Amino acid sequence: MSSLVQQKFGEEAADYAASAVHAKGKSLARLVELVDPKPSWRVLDIGTGAGHTALAFALRVAKVMASDITDAMLAEANKLAAARGLVNFRTARARAEDLPFPDMSFDLVTCRLAAHHFEDVAAFVAEAARVLMPDGVFALVDNISPDEAELAAAYNDFEKLRDPSHGRCSGLAEWTALLGSAGFTVGHSEHMDQDIEFGPWVQRMRCADSTIARLKTMLADEPLASLLRPRETEAGLVFTLQEAIVVARKPA
Repeated sequence: MSSLVQQKFGEEAADYAASAVHAKGKSLARLVELVDPKPSWRVLDIGTGAGHTALAFALRVAKVMASDITDAMLAEANKLAAARGLVNFRTARARAEDLPFPDMSFDLVTCRLAAHHFEDVAAFVAEAARVLMPDGVFALVDNISPDEAELAAAYNDFEKLRDPSHGRCSGLAEWTALLGSAGFTVGHSEHMDQDIEFGPWVQRMRCADSTIARLKTMLADEPLASLLRPRETEAGLVFTLQEAIVVARKPA
């Protein structure tokens, strides 16, 4: 899976750097608001992609480390940081499940719109707990599946058809349980609508015409039509995903 993620996102790194969903999605501003980072904090952003989440926090904290497994994504993140004159921003190539950082290295660990690509989300959460200071904060944003198993499977099949490197979107209840098992206390969770423009969504993954046609058919048919609410707008075909925001704390 890691090599497939590296291949797909290496090819589309520049597109993700310019993606409005990733750079300016409303979940990013909400995440920063909920976390309320302190100026002295050291932050790790896991699965940083083009670095948008790491960059948002870099404006508010002492140091930020942005990690990813894709070199091309890290290069885009460094470009954006340099363009903004950030001197407290560093990058590192790292798997979410095997972080190359000492225990208790960070005050805050973030991960936004990446966890559904990870091979082992339980190992990712365990690593986040390991590298956090006692009383440190873990903040997650990701697309979520419905709780009903068959509907969740249909949704994940839809995502995987568009992006073969897609692993699985978990449900909000699953994330809460997983964090609890790792020792975290969940202080806040919520979910919000994220409207997705179909055209840019498939273009970022360089989908073939046949794949685009299949995705449109899946959107128009049940059970996804009721779940994702596709509709024609001035911007073209749009559908709606659910994003979860979860903020948890490691025991002191």
